[in-house]
Amino acid sequence: MAIENVGLAPSTLVFVVLGLTLAAFIWGRFRYDLVALSALLGSVMLGLVPAEDAFLGFGHPAVITVAAVLVLSKGFERSGLVDIIAEQILKVGQRLILQLLALVGTVLVLSGIMNNVGALALLLPVAMRMAREHDTSPSLLLMPLAFGSLLGGLITLIGTPPNIIISSYRANVSGDAFSMFSFAPVGGVVALAGLVFIVLVGWRLTPKRSSQASAADMFDTANYLVELKVSDESKAKGLTLQQLRDELEESIPVLAVVRDNNRQAGYSFHGMLQAGDILLLEAGPEELKLLEDKAGLSAVAELEPDEEDDETGDLTEGEEKQAQESHPPVDTEGLQLVEVVVRNDSMMINQSARQLRLNHQFGLHLVAVARDGTRLKQRLRDIRFQTGDVLLLQGEENEIAESLPALGCLPLANRDLNLGQPRKLLLSLAIFAAAIVAMLLDVLPAAVALSGAALVSLLIGVLQLREGYQAIDGPVIVLLGAMIPVGQALETSGGADLIAQALLNWGTDWPVVVTLVGLFILSMLLSNVINNAAAKINTF
Repeated sequence: MAIENVGLAPSTLVFVVLGLTLAAFIWGRFRYDLVALSALLGSVMLGLVPAEDAFLGFGHPAVITVAAVLVLSKGFERSGLVDIIAEQILKVGQRLILQLLALVGTVLVLSGIMNNVGALALLLPVAMRMAREHDTSPSLLLMPLAFGSLLGGLITLIGTPPNIIISSYRANVSGDAFSMFSFAPVGGVVALAGLVFIVLVGWRLTPKRSSQASAADMFDTANYLVELKVSDESKAKGLTLQQLRDELEESIPVLAVVRDNNRQAGYSFHGMLQAGDILLLEAGPEELKLLEDKAGLSAVAELEPDEEDDETGDLTEGEEKQAQESHPPVDTEGLQLVEVVVRNDSMMINQSARQLRLNHQFGLHLVAVARDGTRLKQRLRDIRFQTGDVLLLQGEENEIAESLPALGCLPLANRDLNLGQPRKLLLSLAIFAAAIVAMLLDVLPAAVALSGAALVSLLIGVLQLREGYQAIDGPVIVLLGAMIPVGQALETSGGADLIAQALLNWGTDWPVVVTLVGLFILSMLLSNVINNAAAKINTF
């Protein structure tokens, strides 16, 4: 469809496209990267963006810089830098103010040199462990941690994508881009003031949940694990685990299958069930009745220490030993259970485990779901995930590491701190420092310096190539690459001149500070309902 067939001026069409795009961002029915790509293709079909220039935005310095920062951020994690910092945070003691100062201060500094979501993801497990060890409500630590990750991005050029976008736009208009720490005089003061407020006052305003259940209480698997035996009469005999799930019409995850005292994890068991097999699974009373009625499986023991003590209390030592030999306890170690939280941009939102094909496509089994601090009791296959849901998943370590970023989940479970290799840690710091020096001295532009640093990190093995690609946030890259040409169309079509002329006509007598306040409020309001990078592009 060409412009002449529409009957509208190019500037009018640009405003229509941007208005519809903004409305779609606010609506939230489709993810922001799909909305941005639709806006780009629509602009091409309307003739606002030349077809040969449609994808030049993906090579824009801002997009390249964001991708390089994401790779470097992952390198910091793999080299052990963040784990060393986290180990020190855990030593701050019992006082809540000191815990907040350590957590928020650390994430503030980290988000100034790496992606803020990455910095937040790295410190979430630390905050959860601190809450458990010191019997602190997690909400008192997690919300301030999120605020701190946003404040840190104000300080440096690479702290947040909008800073990079503004710098690139300034370079295109005036030929002079912002340097690495040009934002620090203002951003640093705002970040420091925010830190003081959060530590002294802000945490007191944090909403208190009516349910104070910790993640350990929500997912205390030792109290729900049961062993079910396959008998000669069981309908489950001769079925694979997948066929058993189809028969039950329920995705009850089998954590392990025990045959002849040899245990095999459920996700790697692909044979047929035989009489005498024992299934270790996590189930409540309703699921147990379903398994008994539809599959003929009978509970042989519940893994609850108190009940085990009661049952064996009247046995002689010989009888107890014989019982243990005939039915040895199943070892639950190595089942790779992990707690994760669903991000607000996750592909899981409004989807169920079956729709996502968690098992077949991602190699993950859903064990339990908690929402608003309370474990959900409904059937797992019927649960549609929401932002903030806490999931208990099972899978192989490699599959968990690969699948969580793709699904849009952040790990919450305790993790063993891995201090990395000192040599690679020093190398990663040296590479990043060299890139910063090159930027400060104007030897190389930010996109080239940071891309070079990311490349060297991959070449020397600080980060594996597969991990480097996984670190790049695809939706953000698509958003930036698609919206930059649309934003440029606003200028080439004459729309920007119309806006500038309107501002001149209305605000001739306004002080400059009033105009700045207006732009600040507009950008702030847009950032509450759409991605902050998209808000920045829409306010150009």
